[in-house]
Amino acid sequence: MLEKTTELNLLYDFYGSLLTEKQRTLLELYYLEDWSLGEIAEYQKISRQAVFEVIKRAQGILHDFEAKLGLLRKYYERQKLAEQLLQQLESYPEAKKVAEPLVAKWLEID
Repeated sequence: MLEKTTELNLLYDFYGSLLTEKQRTLLELYYLEDWSLGEIAEYQKISRQAVFEVIKRAQGILHDFEAKLGLLRKYYERQKLAEQLLQQLESYPEAKKVAEPLVAKWLEID
């Protein structure tokens, strides 16, 4: 469950601005604020089923964006390559000292 939540949070980071305001609000309450479906329904004055359907649809939309654009996949690939690069530089301390801050800045761009 934690992996799924982490993945959805990352998908939301990449594609959340492409969702409707209502979808963003409900996803934020559910995943970021850890509210239950019932709490969200009460707060939004809609049914629990409506909350569930909006969240489910928004999840599908996020996965569709990922399937088409692949930003999360590319993010993971960059993370892996950066890790490999820094491991290769272990035997070159001076080079690693110069490269490490650059790699950190490169990864912050996401």
